[in-house]
Amino acid sequence: MSTIAAANEVVTKALLRQVNVPGLDRPAALITLDNGFDHTKPNTLGPGGLTSLDEAITEALAGNPAFVAVTGKPYVFCVGADLVSLPQIADREQALEVGRLGHRVFARLKDSDVPTFAFVNGAAMGGGLELALHCHYRTLSGGAAALALPEVSLGLVPGWGGTQLLPNLIGIPAATQVVIQNPLMQNKMLRPKQAAEMGIADVLLEPADFLERSLEWAARVVRGELTVSRPEVDRDMWDGVLFFARQMLDQRLHGAVPAANRALELLALAKEADFATGTAAEDEALADLVFSEELRSGLYAFDLVQRRAKRPVGAPDKGLAREVTKVGIVGAGLMASQLALLFARRLQVPVVMTDLDQSRVDKGVGYVHAQIEKQVSKGRMDKGTAAKLYGLVSGSVDKAVFADADFVIEAVFEDLGVKKQVWAELEKIVSPEAVLATNTSSLSVTAMAADLEHPERVVGFHFFNPVAVLPLLEIVRGERTDDAALATAFAVGKQLRKSCVLVADAPAFVVNRLLTRFLGEIFSAVDAGTPLEVADSALDPLGLPMRPLALLQLVGPAVAHHVGGTLHAAFPDRFAVSDNLKRIAESGQPVMVDDEVNPEVAKLLVVGDAPLTAEQVRQNALDALAQEIRLMLDEGVVAEAQDIDLCMILGAGWPFHLGGVTPYLDRTGTSERVTGARFLPPGAASLPA
Repeated sequence: MSTIAAANEVVTKALLRQVNVPGLDRPAALITLDNGFDHTKPNTLGPGGLTSLDEAITEALAGNPAFVAVTGKPYVFCVGADLVSLPQIADREQALEVGRLGHRVFARLKDSDVPTFAFVNGAAMGGGLELALHCHYRTLSGGAAALALPEVSLGLVPGWGGTQLLPNLIGIPAATQVVIQNPLMQNKMLRPKQAAEMGIADVLLEPADFLERSLEWAARVVRGELTVSRPEVDRDMWDGVLFFARQMLDQRLHGAVPAANRALELLALAKEADFATGTAAEDEALADLVFSEELRSGLYAFDLVQRRAKRPVGAPDKGLAREVTKVGIVGAGLMASQLALLFARRLQVPVVMTDLDQSRVDKGVGYVHAQIEKQVSKGRMDKGTAAKLYGLVSGSVDKAVFADADFVIEAVFEDLGVKKQVWAELEKIVSPEAVLATNTSSLSVTAMAADLEHPERVVGFHFFNPVAVLPLLEIVRGERTDDAALATAFAVGKQLRKSCVLVADAPAFVVNRLLTRFLGEIFSAVDAGTPLEVADSALDPLGLPMRPLALLQLVGPAVAHHVGGTLHAAFPDRFAVSDNLKRIAESGQPVMVDDEVNPEVAKLLVVGDAPLTAEQVRQNALDALAQEIRLMLDEGVVAEAQDIDLCMILGAGWPFHLGGVTPYLDRTGTSERVTGARFLPPGAASLPA
C-alpha cells in the first residue's frame, strides 16, 4: 500500500506453516499472526501487516491444503487496525484505500474454495474480529480476554466487513448490541461464553490445548463428520430493531457521536444489500469519519487509556514499594465492603475490616460473602477460588487486628475530625512502616496526617463508585508523604488493576472538583429560575454518559452537598452553596424516579425569576470547566491537561469522542475565549490546523 505512510507501523507478520492433522490426506495451512512482541503489545494490522497476510494466503492456497486456518500469538488473536497510521492519512483517497485493502485481503478467506477457519485463541477486537468473521468457521478459546467491535467508541465504524457480516451471522438485535451499544457503554467487552452463545463462534474450547482441539475440530468438519448448523436470521424484526436503536441514540447522544448513526445506516444496509455494496459503503463511511474531530479526540483518548494510564506521570521508582502481606480496612459499610472484596481478589492476602459494633462488621463481611456467592452462581468464579476468598476476608470490632497489616485504608464518614481520630488510634497499633491510606473524596490528606508521629506514610487513595467498575484511582501525595509510601500506593493500585493518576493534595482533587463545578452551574441556573428539565437537558449535545441529575442521584445529594461545602470553603468565589441542593439533600428524597425528575423534589425548590435558556446553561457550564481546569493546571494539581482528561474518562465515564474534556473545550473555542489559550496544541486531539 504505497500511498499510505507506514513508517511507524509495528508490522504483524503472517507466519505460514504446514501442519499434519490426523485423519487428513494432506497437510493444513496454519497462518499465525505475530508482531514479534509478547501479549502486552497485541497484534494489529496496518498496511504492512495486511500485505504480509495477503502473501501468506497466496502461499497457503498454492500448496493445495486440506484447509487454511488463521490464529494468533499467545493470548492474542488480533486487536484490529493499526491506529498509529490513521492520523497519517492525508486525503480521502488514502482513507478509501485503507478500507479497500482490508476488504480485499479478508475477502480471500471468505471467497476461498478451500475451507477457512479462524482459531481465535485470545483477544480479538475491531479488524481482528472482522478477520475471523470472514473465515468459514470459528473456534474460540475460553481464555480469550476481550472480544469486541469497539470502533464507534473511537468515532469510527467497523470498516472491514463487520457491519455486513455480523448481523447476517447472529441477527440484528445482537449485532446492534456489539456494534453500537457495547462501545457506548464504556467499551464493554464480550466474554468468550457470551460470544459463543451469540453465535460469533461455532465452538468454545478450553485454553489449555486450544490449538490441538481446534485442529481436530476443523479436521472433523473437513471430513464431513461434523456439520456446523447456524440458526436462520430473523429478517422481519430488522427494521423495528434499528428504529428503536435510532430512537435510543437520539435520546442519549443527540447527534454527538456521528459514528453511531453511520453504523446504524450500515447495519440497515446489511439487510438486503449484496456484500460488495455493503463493504463499499463501509469504505465511504471510513473515509468520511477519518477526517472528523470526534475521531481525533477518540484516538487521543484511546492513547491516554492504553499508554499514559499504564505509565503514571510522577510516580516514584517502583523499587521503593514495600511488600503488602495483609490489608486493613477501617469501616464495614458499602464502600469498605466493596474495597475488601477487591483487595482480597486482586492481592490474594488477608483482608480484615473493623467497625464500631459487631452487627456492622457482620453486615460488611456478609456483603462480601454474598458477592462471592453471586460470582459463583453466574459461573464467573470457581468454588475453589470462592473458598479461598471466604477465608481471606474477616472482620473485628478491635482495631488491634491491624497490628501486622502493611496497608490500612479508611472508608469512614467524610469528616476531617473523624478521620484524624481514626489515624491517631491506628498509629498506636500499626508498625511505623505501615502505609495509611484514605479514601477521602475531598478532604486534605496533609491536614489528616498533620498530628501524626509519622505523617510521611499517609497517602490519598481515592476510588470511584462502583469500585469494581470504574478504573480510576486518584493517588494523592500530601505535603509530607514520602516516596516509599507513594510507591507502595502505586504498586497496590496496579495490583488492583486500577489506572492510577498522581494528584496533588488540593480540595476534591480532580474528578470531584470538576464535577462539583459543573453541577454548581446547573444548580445556579435552577436557583435563578430555570426549569429543572431545561437545566438537566442543557448538556445533551455533548453526549455525556448521564445527565446532571442522574449523576447527582448516583453520587448522592448529601455527598454532593458535602463536597460542594468543602470546595466553597476553599474557593468561595467559584463554588457557591446552593440552598436548593441543601434542601434536596436534607429531604432524603430520590432525585430521579423511573428516569424522570422526581416531582416531589421539584416542589422543594425555591427559585428566582431569571431563567436561562438551555444554550446559556450549557455555555456557562463549559466556561466554568475551562476556567477550573486552567486554575488546576496552574496550581499543579496534575502534571498536564492529559491527566485531567484521563481522570474524566476513567473516573467519570466521559466519552472518548470528547477526548475527556479539554479537546472539546479547545475545538469549540471555549478554552481560548475563557483562558486565553488552548489546553492542547492543534492536531494533538483534533484535526491538524
